[in-house]
Amino acid sequence: MTAALALACYAAAVGVVAPKALAGSAWPHRTPALAVAVWHGLVLSFTIALALTTYHLVTPTWHLHSGMSGLLRFCGLTLDARMPATGPIGVPAIAAPASVALIPLVRFGHEVLRARRVRARHRGVLDLVGRRSARLRATVLDHDTPAAYCLPGRRPRIVVSAGALRLLSPTQLESVLEHERAHIAGRHHLALAATETFARVFRWLPLAREARAQTALLLEMAADDRALRRHPRQALASALCTMAAGQAAHAPGGAFAVSGPGAVVRLRRMLDVRRRPHPALCGVLAAVAAGLPLLPPLLGCAPGM
Repeated sequence: MTAALALACYAAAVGVVAPKALAGSAWPHRTPALAVAVWHGLVLSFTIALALTTYHLVTPTWHLHSGMSGLLRFCGLTLDARMPATGPIGVPAIAAPASVALIPLVRFGHEVLRARRVRARHRGVLDLVGRRSARLRATVLDHDTPAAYCLPGRRPRIVVSAGALRLLSPTQLESVLEHERAHIAGRHHLALAATETFARVFRWLPLAREARAQTALLLEMAADDRALRRHPRQALASALCTMAAGQAAHAPGGAFAVSGPGAVVRLRRMLDVRRRPHPALCGVLAAVAAGLPLLPPLLGCAPGM
């Protein structure tokens, strides 16, 4: 029961306190890719902690055994413990925590397949009404509203409107296309689907709401950073201003648009001359992101738990 209480307190801290602290910090905008990793580390850590808490609550009182069985039981990972049941055959205690972990996983698979179907339908429409441009490596739509977005996945597609071609300079256009290529290369749709799934399963949780909103914004910033490595800051910023007015209403579901979430925040960030994050900070953040999922098992294995 002590382990269950410790794990429950840890899950509460990760689910309620940590997201408020992280969302109010300034460093995620300096290194958005690592910040996304930290958000996902929190999500995974909370899920593991909740599963282990459930396990300790449904498992009867136990004592340490010798050998590997004792170690597994001490760490809360034994497979032979059973829940009390009225029938002749007990329910394995692993079933309850496994359900906690499997529900988000199944919902994630459903979300990925749903988004893939939406993108496939939109690709079919683009094949009918759009025209391929080998020079731009994109599909051009004859529409006056300036717009650019990408459809990620196995058959990625970048879409740009005739209005964008007319209003953007060559440098602006190339910076916008590079932004969309960054979404595709980084497989950002999977990172976003993970937080969308977590938010659907745990919609009452502050971590779920903040992780979804912050991940969407940070992925746009990460794509901005890749575009800014090859193109002038002013080119992407001016292109974002030009396209922000009309694009949000024209990007389909499952697509990443250049004027996506937090356009004003991103524009301010682009125009601000920022110091690059120190390598030591990047190393610490990478270690934190990797270590967060390991904390709940270590906490459950702590002596006296």
